[in-house]
Amino acid sequence: MTDIDVDHFKRKLMAARDAILATQEARDASAATVELDQSSVGRLSRMDAMQQQAMAQSNRQRADVALRRIDAALRRCDDGSYGLCLECDEAIDPRRLELDPATPLCITCAQACDR
Repeated sequence: MTDIDVDHFKRKLMAARDAILATQEARDASAATVELDQSSVGRLSRMDAMQQQAMAQSNRQRADVALRRIDAALRRCDDGSYGLCLECDEAIDPRRLELDPATPLCITCAQACDR
């Protein structure tokens, strides 16, 4: 195990998870189906609503990915593997974890994945 304060990062992860879940209802309402009846909504208003819906759906997908990353990190906290890179099993720099507590990779492995 690394010399990091797992409880500190677990609190950060839980706070991030709570923040995402707190906005979920509003995000889901924005992603609802757009009314296609032109008699109640004009064409330009409907196009604007469809664009907003697409953005809301994209935001929901990003939030879902973030929640999965956070949940995986919380499981690593519980099983004792938090702070270790999933690729090389080396310690992840605490400064990297401070920026993104859900990160599963050290900087070297993350850069290798981006290539």
